[in-house]
Amino acid sequence: MKVLAWHVHGSWMNAFVRGPHTYVLPTLPEGGPWGLGRAGRPWPDNVVEAGEAELADTDVDIVVLQRPEEIERAERLLGRKPGRDVPAVFVEHNTPLGNVPDTRHPLADQSEIPIVHVTHFNQLCWDSGQAPVMVIPHGVPDPGEQYTGSVERAAVVINEPVRRGRRTGTDLLPAFSRAAPLDVFGMGLDGLGDHLGLGPDRLRPVGDLPMGDLHRELASRRLYLHTARWTSLGLSLLEAMLLGMPVVALATTEAAVTVPKQAGFAATDVGALTTAVRELIADPELARSAGKAAREHALANHGLDAFLHNWETLFGRVVA
Repeated sequence: MKVLAWHVHGSWMNAFVRGPHTYVLPTLPEGGPWGLGRAGRPWPDNVVEAGEAELADTDVDIVVLQRPEEIERAERLLGRKPGRDVPAVFVEHNTPLGNVPDTRHPLADQSEIPIVHVTHFNQLCWDSGQAPVMVIPHGVPDPGEQYTGSVERAAVVINEPVRRGRRTGTDLLPAFSRAAPLDVFGMGLDGLGDHLGLGPDRLRPVGDLPMGDLHRELASRRLYLHTARWTSLGLSLLEAMLLGMPVVALATTEAAVTVPKQAGFAATDVGALTTAVRELIADPELARSAGKAAREHALANHGLDAFLHNWETLFGRVVA
């Protein structure tokens, strides 16, 4: 099949395009949120780019929507309305930001386009109305066990931590930095240290790295720290677990059921979490043991094969 999808969430797309279909990603000369295409990603050859003018002549079999605005845009570009003239599904990557738990999903009042939530927590918190609903949990390509833990610092991955603030737990970083120095990876880190009043001895913004470099750098840190208060489920958490890293995480949203006890520590008590950070920094063998358990759990529950199989099953049902 030919699958039309915009490049919105790179980490999710990195898993999604590993299936057997041709994945058509729209491009614009300026790139941006509507025209990233492959964006230089080392994806398989079955991931192809198409300028918007080409889409009307592209025989698309199914549209994978990820933003409500894509419904109108796809209809304009294809000349066919998703859900009516061409099969479509909508992937909900995010937790609701409105009046939780009463936030109604933008697609709640229709029944032609199924909503695919990426976590059970998403499904629980969105009011999806009469739309068909299912959950396809995240799957992640296995980067391999790379953990060394040789650097006695905690790794944190947050995109735009200053702008997103409490949602990503940015305000908690000073407390954690007193338990262990932090290395922060991600986009939009400018001014983070000044914003929090922390120097590089306590918090070091590293930046946005290519995936291979990111995995290698993460795996050298003693532990992975997950501070998000309100997010669907950061894929960096799963990647860290697959790398063999021990995890200390806020037990919020889907993370509460993603980090098993033997893989590190998950709680809502920041004091207990900072104690766990200190213990893992002080005990490399404990950290290594927890990291192995984290990897085993992630392989069993977030492997790529099950993820792609679930998508194949859904595509078959929707296209039929």
